Amino acid sequence: MKTLESFRDLSVDELRQKDIELRKELFNLRFQHATHQLENTSRLKLVRRDIARVNTIIREKQLQGAEG
Repeated sequence: MKTLESFRDLSVDELRQKDIELRKELFNLRFQHATHQLENTSRLKLVRRDIARVNTIIREKQLQGAEG
């Protein structure tokens, strides 16, 4: 899990790339969970929250660009 400030330092394009990476990781974690290979199930929750953080920051930056 990255901190919120480290996400804020990224550009919108970098945030979108990070979103894609996190979604791929979430897919792999879900697959491992379904096949009973996932040992740390709390990682699912952390990745979902990171995806939400990234999407929130993308939206904030879009709104700042529209206002400025």
